[in-house]
Amino acid sequence: MKALLIGEYKQGKVEESSYELVGFAKQFGLDAVMFFVADDGAEIKFDGKVYVADAGKYTEYNPDLHKALIEEVVNKENPDLIVFSHSSYGWDIAFRVAADLKVAAISEVVDFNKDEKTFIVPCCNSKFRREVKPKTDKVVVTLQGGAFQPVMEGSPQIEKIDLPEAKSNVEFLGFVEKEKTGVDLTSAEIIVSAGRGVGKKENVEIVKALADALGGELGASRPVVDAGWVDPSRQVGTTGQIVAPKLYIACGISGAIQHLAGMKKSNFIVAINKDKDAPISEVADVFVVADLLEFVPVLTEKLKK
Repeated sequence: MKALLIGEYKQGKVEESSYELVGFAKQFGLDAVMFFVADDGAEIKFDGKVYVADAGKYTEYNPDLHKALIEEVVNKENPDLIVFSHSSYGWDIAFRVAADLKVAAISEVVDFNKDEKTFIVPCCNSKFRREVKPKTDKVVVTLQGGAFQPVMEGSPQIEKIDLPEAKSNVEFLGFVEKEKTGVDLTSAEIIVSAGRGVGKKENVEIVKALADALGGELGASRPVVDAGWVDPSRQVGTTGQIVAPKLYIACGISGAIQHLAGMKKSNFIVAINKDKDAPISEVADVFVVADLLEFVPVLTEKLKK
C-alpha cells in the first residue's frame, strides 16, 4: 500500500508534525513518498523520495497552488492514501484535494487497520472511538496530532516539481502570531492540571491549591475548559497550549490523545486517576491510582509543611 505524505513547511522550517506522518507510514509498513513546498536546502529527514516545490515561487501557503502541486504528485505516484496532518493547513487543503479527486476523506485518524483498510477516529468529544471504512480505493486522511510517534531519519532523494501554468487569485502575505492573552503556560516549570475527574467547578480549587503549594501554574484539559470551570487560556493540548515543564501533574485526566500530545514532552509526569487503565498511565513516570478529591488535599498539606 502506497502513501503520499504531505509535509508542512512554515517560516523557513519543517514542522515536526510532518514526521508524525512518517511514523504513521513506518508503523503500518506503507510504501511512502513525501511532498513539501519548501526552500532549497530545507532540512528534511526522510529516507525516501521527496517531491519539493519552490516556496519562493509557490509561497509557504497557497491553497490553490499547493492543491495543484499535490494532485500532480498524485498523478505521478498513484498513492492509495494521501496523508495530511490534522492542522489548519491540512483542514484547508485535504478536502479540496478529496473533492477534486472524488475520493473519500477521513479526518482526525488516530489508528489504522491496514488489513481491513479501516480508520479509527474519535467521536463524542473524544470520549469514544468509531471505525470508518471508505467506499473509494483512494483515500485522503488527516492524522490527529500526537497519535503517532514522529520518525526523523535518513536522507531524502529530492525530486523538484514545478507547474509553470498554475495560477491563483490568492496572495500569501505572511503569518500573524496569535495575540497572547491570559497565562502563558509554555514558560511554566511546574503545571498542575485539572481534568474531568474533578467532578464540578468548585473542586478545581483543590487542584489549584496543589499548584500554589508547588509554586506552579494551574492547567486544565479541554472538557474542564468547555464546561466553563477554567479559563481557556489554561487549556493544555493540541487545541490549547503545548507545554514541556519540568513537572506536570495531571489530576483526574484520563489522557485523550489531544491532551497527551500537548504535555508528553514534560520532563517528569505524575498522573492521579481512579481508573488504573487510564491511557495517561502510559506516559506517566508516576501513576497514582486514587480518588484525587481524597489524595490531592493530603499531598498539598504535606507539601505545605
